[in-house]
Amino acid sequence: MKKLLSLVICLFTLAFLAGCGNQAATDTEQAADNSLQAIKDKGKFIVGLDDGFPPMGFKDEKGEIVGFDIDLAKEAAKRLGVEVEFKPVDWDGVIMTLKNGDIDMIWNGMTITEERAKQVTFSKPYISNKQIIVVRSNEKNIKAKADLAGKIIGVQLGSSSEPAVTKSDMGDKVKEVKTYEKNTEALTDLKIGRLDAVVVDEVVGRYYIAEYPADYVVLSDDFGREMMGIAFRPDDKALATEIDKILADMKADGTLKTISEKWFGTTDILAE
Repeated sequence: MKKLLSLVICLFTLAFLAGCGNQAATDTEQAADNSLQAIKDKGKFIVGLDDGFPPMGFKDEKGEIVGFDIDLAKEAAKRLGVEVEFKPVDWDGVIMTLKNGDIDMIWNGMTITEERAKQVTFSKPYISNKQIIVVRSNEKNIKAKADLAGKIIGVQLGSSSEPAVTKSDMGDKVKEVKTYEKNTEALTDLKIGRLDAVVVDEVVGRYYIAEYPADYVVLSDDFGREMMGIAFRPDDKALATEIDKILADMKADGTLKTISEKWFGTTDILAE
């Protein structure tokens, strides 16, 4: 009986110590991730973005950076009790800029991909998007995705539009996939005839061509649906969790809906 009692006590002690060890490890992990506290101590967070990406983030006629993501980030900063700084960066190297610590997050309609998820921590999706095909309004020979065979396609360098085309069943059928620093540059080249089509994020393409309805047409075909999120450094999970919470609160109180209607005239683009 004494041996049995000693065994029970021993097992209980080991279980208790193991539990303490696990809790200590958890506490250590949480202490190591001071990303949220660092932002509060700094009094601001820095958002990296492509400032030629309407309506997500772009410069208006006064040279001020405005847009859907800009309004969201400003509201999030307000609720967090800090300021927000917007830093235009080269989109092709935006993840490296994040890793180097020059910015605190990428908040600019970034598509969540498997490859990017290996390099950053993503927020929960907040936008549902697809890769649309834009052609000139007077285009007679391109009515569907299959008609892009042998054609020159424009995409933004470093965007998800590029692999959407090159890794699709049309990747080896198009004549060339030409890359541009900004989507607006690609759409301008399409308008003057240097390209046959442009593949672009729907949230950007439809906003842009709404300004020039006589010049462009969106095909019914597309290169797939995708989700967008905010990117953080891999270890900055505390900051990511807090921004997720703030976005959820904004959705619940109608703020997200209001901002969406302001920039898109609809809430259809919001992720469920």
